[in-house]
Amino acid sequence: MMSTKEKIQEEVDVLEQEVNQHEIVLFNDDVNTFDFVMDSLMDVCEHSLEQAEQCTILVHYKGKCTVKTGELKELTSQCSKLLSLGLSAELV
Repeated sequence: MMSTKEKIQEEVDVLEQEVNQHEIVLFNDDVNTFDFVMDSLMDVCEHSLEQAEQCTILVHYKGKCTVKTGELKELTSQCSKLLSLGLSAELV
């Protein structure tokens, strides 16, 4: 039998998943360089160098990659910044 604390934590986990269900998907293009995409991800999405590099490689070879997940309000401005930099991104 679950304790009250465990039940509450389970409810919190479910609510957090529902709140953080949005994501920014970055798409491959033939315009921007690896370095520019990596710099953009580090600047806009606060990625580490390793995160930015992995996402950039995935975008290049798979065509797209989820680069950030979180709340809609926060992601909306980040996606707009990526778009204004000339990157191909979508908020889903």
